[in-house]
Amino acid sequence: MREARRCRIMGLMCADRRPAARRQTLSTDPATTPAERSLPIRLNVDDSDSPSDVIDALFLGRFATGEQPYAHSRSVERVRSGMTLLPPAATVVRSARDDDRSAVLAEGEGWTLLISRWNRGADVSVTATTEELARTVVEEAVDGAEDEPEPQPEHVTMGFWYVSPRRGPHRTTRQISAGTWEEVRANYTAPVADAMDRLMKVTPDDIAGRLLLLHGPPGTGKTSALRTLARSWRDWCQVDCVLDPERLFNDVGYLMDIAIGEDDGSAKGRWRLLLLEDCDELIRGEARHTAGQALSRLLNLTDGLLGQGRNVLVGVTTNEDLERLHPAVVRPGRCLARIEVGPLSHREAAGWLGTEEGVGRDGATLAELFALRRGAGPTAVPPQHDGADAGLYL
Repeated sequence: MREARRCRIMGLMCADRRPAARRQTLSTDPATTPAERSLPIRLNVDDSDSPSDVIDALFLGRFATGEQPYAHSRSVERVRSGMTLLPPAATVVRSARDDDRSAVLAEGEGWTLLISRWNRGADVSVTATTEELARTVVEEAVDGAEDEPEPQPEHVTMGFWYVSPRRGPHRTTRQISAGTWEEVRANYTAPVADAMDRLMKVTPDDIAGRLLLLHGPPGTGKTSALRTLARSWRDWCQVDCVLDPERLFNDVGYLMDIAIGEDDGSAKGRWRLLLLEDCDELIRGEARHTAGQALSRLLNLTDGLLGQGRNVLVGVTTNEDLERLHPAVVRPGRCLARIEVGPLSHREAAGWLGTEEGVGRDGATLAELFALRRGAGPTAVPPQHDGADAGLYL
């Protein structure tokens, strides 16, 4: 059960100090054994609770009393269209739909089933009189339910981690378009292209450091390079992007969920690359004063106890200059690669664009070149600013 949902359910089932006028209480007889008497079932409901919350709590009733003492759960990332996830002989006893979630409570001979659906994904949980029955009902519910997208050569499957208000730490996957390195190599200045040549060819046997650092001004193509890297490594490395990195290293539970990871059905021993974009405040020189324990936890994930036994790499992009980064981040042996991604020189930019018109004396970033290619004049190219608010382009 996800942490956020567990807390909400326990809030419904535990003693309530809210005014009596705002709540209704449903109780069951206490069970006969000491273990069961330690958790009497009391469901407190008020106008802040949704019908789905009530279904969540009702689902736990037979498990808590010991009538159905075994439980088993499965998650389906992408539910095939038309699948109800109801096993044969299921009888629906409750059904509810919220803005972003639907819940169904069903039962059969000796078992109770809860289906929680979120967008295209679903969680299926069963309590039953025997462990074998619980497992069998779950397998019947999810059999054939996973909708696998047709693989495309130009696409790569990338995971996205975030903390959901309802579900807690959650991972979803998307098919991301990514060019081959040969197709995008000309987007980078010669020293960067040479460094990326070596990085694209890395295999698990070549890994000598766990941190991958791409730094440089915004608009130079750091994110594009990482998409291409995900395609080059897809045979041996699962790539996940953390959408809220500022929260990751300040929430131990979230960090542990990601460190343990979800293998997405891949073989044991497969590596994972966690991408943290725009992490200037986390890794700059004064990070220990401004980010508390966040920097220490990042370092612990890359070569400390937390990372031991886990095939995890961490990729970080930042707009900071190398001199402003914390020395612990860039020390020898920690980085698999440390690449400064800068703008193309005047000659390289003119060659990329096919003309010198609009190209400044000092060259141009990839973002500026794409703007020029779309027909924007030199004065219409958005200025590039340093700092945390600049963001990333391409």
